[in-house]
Parts: sequence; C-alpha cells; structure tokens
Amino acid sequence: MKRRHKRIAFILAGLAGISIAAVLVASAFRNNLVFFFSPTQVAAKEAPLNRTFRVGGLVENGSLKRDSDGLTVRFVVTDTAASVPVVYKGILPDLFKEGRGCVAQGKIGSDGVFQAEQVLAKHDENYMPPEAGAAIDKAKQAREAAKTVIDN
Repeated sequence: MKRRHKRIAFILAGLAGISIAAVLVASAFRNNLVFFFSPTQVAAKEAPLNRTFRVGGLVENGSLKRDSDGLTVRFVVTDTAASVPVVYKGILPDLFKEGRGCVAQGKIGSDGVFQAEQVLAKHDENYMPPEAGAAIDKAKQAREAAKTVIDN
C-alpha cells in the first residue's frame, strides 16, 4: 500500500470514529433530556406520551392522600388554572406539604394520571423553580384577562 493510501485510510478511520462518538453523545443526550411542563400544558395535551418529563406547581390543598401500603401517595399539582393528578410510590421529601410548590418527574398515563418517579419539594417559603413560577404567573394573567373580557 502506498503512503498516500495509508494516509487516506487513516483519515477515513478517524472521521468514522469521530462520527460514531458524536452519534453516541447525541443519543445519550436525547435520552436523558427532561422537559418541564405546567399543569395547563399537560391538560392541553402538549406534554409527550411515553416520555419522561417534569410537571410543577403547587400541591392543591386537601388533595394529599396516602394509600394503605404506606408508600403510595396521591396528590394534585396545580398552577391555579389547571390541575394534574399525581401518583408517587416512595418516600416524600420532608418539606413536601399541601399548598407548597413541588416538581414531579415521571410519565403521564393513558388515564391522565401522572406517574411520578421522583418528587422534589421547594426548600423554603421564598423559593420556587423558575419554570413553575412562570407557569403560575402566566395562568394568573390568563385568568385575569378572561375575567376582564367577561366583565366588559
């Protein structure tokens, strides 16, 4: 094999290796990417089916129920405009309470119930994830705009 052919083969092998590495990195990134949706977006069916995503907002007062097994918890997450029922099997964070902000990660079932794999609670009374705060503010603005249209 001539020196020129060896150099071309080396370059092609290097490009093939870089291409394979890029495809593997992109595939891992796509599989681990988790998007955030508000309860309003979930109710509008904007959230993906059979894919993991996060839903966040406030835990609706009076919605927290524990099953007899001691681990399964049912509650409702709301952004004051729409609500999403959530089922979580596991130990909840200590700061998880009704009327406080939370973010749940999991998948939505065909029955419309969000099956959470992980639940995160806000850590003090001043903190709320930016996405959840923006979703609540947007829902309040929509409600006020609708109220203004009805009053006029």
